[in-house]
Amino acid sequence: MEAASGTERGTTERVLTLLGLLQQRQVWTARELAERLGVTPRTVRRDVERLRTLGYPVHACHGVGGGYQLGRGQELPPLLLDDEEAIVTAVSLLGGAGAAVAGAGDVALRALAKLDRVLPTRLRHEVQALSGSVESFGGGHPPVDPDVLMTLARACRDEVEAGFDYPAGDRVRRRRVEPYRLVASDRRWYLLAFDLDRADWRSFRVDRMTEVAARTWRFRPRAAPEAAAYVQEGVANRVYPLRARFLVHASADTVRAQIPASAAVVRPCGSGRCEVRSGADHSLDFVLMHVLLLGHDFEILDPPELAHRARTLAEKLLSAGVTAAPTHRMADS
Repeated sequence: MEAASGTERGTTERVLTLLGLLQQRQVWTARELAERLGVTPRTVRRDVERLRTLGYPVHACHGVGGGYQLGRGQELPPLLLDDEEAIVTAVSLLGGAGAAVAGAGDVALRALAKLDRVLPTRLRHEVQALSGSVESFGGGHPPVDPDVLMTLARACRDEVEAGFDYPAGDRVRRRRVEPYRLVASDRRWYLLAFDLDRADWRSFRVDRMTEVAARTWRFRPRAAPEAAAYVQEGVANRVYPLRARFLVHASADTVRAQIPASAAVVRPCGSGRCEVRSGADHSLDFVLMHVLLLGHDFEILDPPELAHRARTLAEKLLSAGVTAAPTHRMADS
């Protein structure tokens, strides 16, 4: 293929600059665009036609206050960002990756991965410096190194193996995985990956990883479990030594609005009921009382001994509700 001539390169650069200008402001007059581009209004009209040929809906408005306006197309066109816009967008996406809005973290990280692919090297240090100066408080995620998130996001995107050190009991072991998805809960970031040394699927807390690195070895994708459901099951139920299941007489949507996603798995059962799965490290009393305080009728499905424990607690509650000694009447003034 022959290299483009200087004239062709100049025209392409000018048309891209024109597209960037149209994205910056609602309306431009032909004279304003000509001055910014250093060409004649006639050349501006030709470049506008080039954009229309490429599928960009550029509208011409006549009369006072008229000019050229970029309309809304059928698909999202490429956005042209200058250096400052790219830096602010990247930092905002890093903040959005820890947002509490449902699903926002995943979407922000996908957008950040796309931006990272084209972000010039000269801007990366500024993005890192700015993101390091931003903090949050409240119910956000524990601090996670943005570089670690980006390394894992790129590894998922490019389907290459990754390695990291991860605590296992009182030791730290090197893990070698095929990364599939990053999942944001209401509290933390997790990686769903196929553990090559254990030949099974695992979820890992990103804030516990150290020495994270992507390898150049590509893998062929396996049939993977649904990422969010798998991670939630592990966080809310599978990871605990003690587990319980309840049949709650309320819809799944109603119960999900009452229980954090990281605290229990809620699955619809039909007829306006749902199954709630949760767990605990030492005692299921807290889980039992949490389900009780939801305010719905429920049944204990598993384990059987929890039903006996519920009766014991019920007797204690009844005993605590015995009428106390009558209070003294206040004397008349």
